[in-house]
Amino acid sequence: MARLRHPDDGCPWDLVQNFATIAPYTIEEAYEVADAIAVGDMAELKAELGDLLFQVVFHSRLAEEAGHFRLDDVVAAICDKMERRHPHIFGEATRAADAVAQKADWEAIKAAERAAAGTLQASTSALDGVATALPALMRAEKLQSRAARVGFDWPDIAGVRAKVDEELGEFDTATSAEHRHEEAGDLLFVVVNLLRREGIDAEDALRAGNAKFERRFRAMEALAGKSFAALSLDAQDVLWQRVKASEKQTATVLPPFADDDTLP
Repeated sequence: MARLRHPDDGCPWDLVQNFATIAPYTIEEAYEVADAIAVGDMAELKAELGDLLFQVVFHSRLAEEAGHFRLDDVVAAICDKMERRHPHIFGEATRAADAVAQKADWEAIKAAERAAAGTLQASTSALDGVATALPALMRAEKLQSRAARVGFDWPDIAGVRAKVDEELGEFDTATSAEHRHEEAGDLLFVVVNLLRREGIDAEDALRAGNAKFERRFRAMEALAGKSFAALSLDAQDVLWQRVKASEKQTATVLPPFADDDTLP
């Protein structure tokens, strides 16, 4: 990385980068790691982990050049944090009964760290530290969880469900494009809250929904061949239903769509 950033004979592209320009690549590489895990491709995971590690090295090099910190400091800091947040392993604290209890302990330690840091900061909100760059669904869930820890939450899931209906009604009666946009955000936010109360990760649920839609849509295209776009919506829906039905049967292989198939 030092060679790539050498001011005299380094790479022209690497030389003009900064933290802000590299950040999108860092996010992209993290998602590519997740994709490799999702498909179970270990060779690809190895490659993507290398790409993600390179992002850490790149940011660390930029920081070193500016006199902030070095890669060694990054590694030392995460080691210190892991030891601090695992006192049941590296200290004298009692080990939690299970993963759920341990996560609660972890969050308590994080909260204490934020409180300590808050003595030097203007803001000490319960929402401090929730990154603005997170995917919107994930950030909504984290904001809600933080608020719930200080008591700002519905007492039962029935209240959340009623709020979903309320927000749907407000979306339906919105009087302008700007108002509909605002109400759409409120609706999504409360749906995330409903899923959170049910123990469902909204980001994971939507990712799975996306994958299901893509799988079924590609299967429809394969059935219809080049004629898919020319089919009526009713005919496309027939194919959609065929694909759905096939998923209920293990190892079912549907025949390609033929001209004499009965479609609306």
